[in-house]
Amino acid sequence: MAKNRTPLRYPGGKARLRPYLEKLISQNRLYDAHYVEPFCGGAGLALQLLMDYVVTAIHINDLDPAVYAFWSSVVDETDLLCTLIADTPCTMDTWYAQREVWKNPTHSSKLELAFATFFLNRTNRSGILDAGVIGGKLQNGQWKIDARYNKDELVARIEEIGKFRSRIKVYNKEALSFLGELTPQLPEKSLVYLDPPYVEKGPGLYLNHYDELDHRRLAEWVRSNLELPWMVSYDDHGLIRECYDGCLEASINLPYSAFGNSRRGTELIYFSEGLQIPDMSARKSRYHQPWQEFCK
Repeated sequence: MAKNRTPLRYPGGKARLRPYLEKLISQNRLYDAHYVEPFCGGAGLALQLLMDYVVTAIHINDLDPAVYAFWSSVVDETDLLCTLIADTPCTMDTWYAQREVWKNPTHSSKLELAFATFFLNRTNRSGILDAGVIGGKLQNGQWKIDARYNKDELVARIEEIGKFRSRIKVYNKEALSFLGELTPQLPEKSLVYLDPPYVEKGPGLYLNHYDELDHRRLAEWVRSNLELPWMVSYDDHGLIRECYDGCLEASINLPYSAFGNSRRGTELIYFSEGLQIPDMSARKSRYHQPWQEFCK
């Protein structure tokens, strides 16, 4: 199993796709490519590909100012962020203070917002920033606030990411603006992976969720304007089948855990024309081939 590189917990994270992405990159001769994520979130997959030397550089973008502040500080203020994590006690007093920073970020520095984002992500249920604290405010639950807050391990992850800072670019833009500005500047040897907010569960999981028009606009732009190799993953929903009808299509069954509930769900994966899909018989429209063998 690939090493977990991200210090964040993220619902719907795609780090488990790393074995398949490496196969796809190899078959399409995209080793040492630039790798782009317009919806980076926890960036677990991007970091694995970079830190295992599958790709040469990553461009990670998130519209959420808190998520951006965290990744920007990981790259630009690694030591200061690690010191904050090491020196700040994991207590309910700290939780209340960091929640206030996150809710009212205009009075805080980027580093302060980064730490607040990290702290809430590691101490809240399922890593969701506006969810409740693990164990409840009275801390009378089965698990306590520090159940997912292993300081030494998390600091080590951030320090390791910092060693790759020259190969990591962090952005805070709306996805289509980000793609429109960045992709014309990238070499042909690049891969764009889009993992937008879920259609069905998105409003309950992400602060910057999409409505139907957003999903349609994204699909239209990607299919009409994105000239670099790309792939898109989504929850299995009729709207998405319609938006990407005619594209190379596959499905994957992945485990999810949110608010203490674990389940497996089917996701749809779409690919740009011309990408070679390894070890699969992907066809156009409404054909689904499980990927479990790549994600064990």
